[in-house]
Amino acid sequence: PDRAKLVYHAVRLQGSTDLTVRLEGHASEEGTREYNLALGEQRATAVRDYLVIQGIDPDRIKVISYGKEKPAVVGSNSMAWSKNRRAVTIIN
Repeated sequence: PDRAKLVYHAVRLQGSTDLTVRLEGHASEEGTREYNLALGEQRATAVRDYLVIQGIDPDRIKVISYGKEKPAVVGSNSMAWSKNRRAVTIIN
């Protein structure tokens, strides 16, 4: 997520302590499966670290990596790859 979305999510989570969050890390199709799983985890973990710095209890945060397994955009070009390199925040 971009910075504005991160701030929004942090404020929302600070105001509602009953909410939990799942952070999904994704990668483009470039690279091996293992590399992309690690990269997706790094992306999701970076968001988790930001939320924890903002005062969110880490026990409320789950990190999962899908690597290249769940693309947002199908395609083998730079536009598709850039859309597929992401961390998705799901608040419950």
